[in-house]
Amino acid sequence: MQTLIAAIFVFGLLILAHELGHYYVARLTGIRVLELAVGFGPKLLSWTKNGIDYSLRAVPLGGFCRLMGENPEEAEDPDSFPKKPILSRMAVLLAGSGMNLALAILVFFLIFFFIIGTPTDTAEVGYIVENSPAEETGLEVGDRIISIDNEPVQSFDDVVAVISVRPNEEFPITVERNGEELSYSITAEEEPDGRGIIGIGRMLERYSFFSSIQHSFRQFGMILASFYYVLSGQAPLEVAGPVGIVHVIGEVAQTGFVNLLMLTALISINLGIINLLPIPALDGGRILFLIIEALRGRPIEPEKEGLIHFLGFALLITLILFITYQDVLRLFFTPN
Repeated sequence: MQTLIAAIFVFGLLILAHELGHYYVARLTGIRVLELAVGFGPKLLSWTKNGIDYSLRAVPLGGFCRLMGENPEEAEDPDSFPKKPILSRMAVLLAGSGMNLALAILVFFLIFFFIIGTPTDTAEVGYIVENSPAEETGLEVGDRIISIDNEPVQSFDDVVAVISVRPNEEFPITVERNGEELSYSITAEEEPDGRGIIGIGRMLERYSFFSSIQHSFRQFGMILASFYYVLSGQAPLEVAGPVGIVHVIGEVAQTGFVNLLMLTALISINLGIINLLPIPALDGGRILFLIIEALRGRPIEPEKEGLIHFLGFALLITLILFITYQDVLRLFFTPN
């Protein structure tokens, strides 16, 4: 049940953000929206407002924003998608992925601002690792480190720099606690890379707006960089279908809500980028057709474009079924 609820939460949030992107930009550019739906299949809830049908459907694995002009008989309406300038149509198509990327940054911000905080550069102890030299020595969370091995420190970077070059060494450390200076003798452990550590972490600060923004974009950039590593062959490509993704969501949900939010942001970035790939049936493929239309001065015949998108959609469905088959074999029929 936990996996089901977590999967509905993740997919529902991603789909809603994506379709709202198409929805709002379409309305801003004067394209008439006929229907906005979250999910596929039978309607669980529906209503109509200002001529637009809204619905929540039974299968939370997709959604759609139906625009005037997507059916050939509507193409001549002045408020239809085909009748609007190329830039307006391109903006509508880009908005879905843009909302997914923006959602990821927003989720990161909420995590850093409200929940876990952002690391400060003060020399205060933010947390202590269990059974570490720091715990055994008697250091406490909130201690402000004044000096290490008689070297004054001003920031946590100073603390790391001094300790990292002293693996397996015993040295004095002086801290301030409740206005009182206390001195201890501590021995640093050696990491596999040869650095010395004592098992402490930075102090985290919540409700820091600009720091949360900075760390949100930094996290976003790190994930984008991972795509480069995969495309350049520096990191392995791992692919999962709906079954594999739901399985991962269920496992992550068991570790806590923060990790589930982190995963939501990661999947949202993946969805945003993959949907922009120039593959027929995806927004990226439709954008490619708009670029071709701009270059040749007239659109490709609707019948030809529709056939190409249909073939692309069939190929995508086949690929998803194959990946799902592999997921089922790996998750349910492969030992360990």
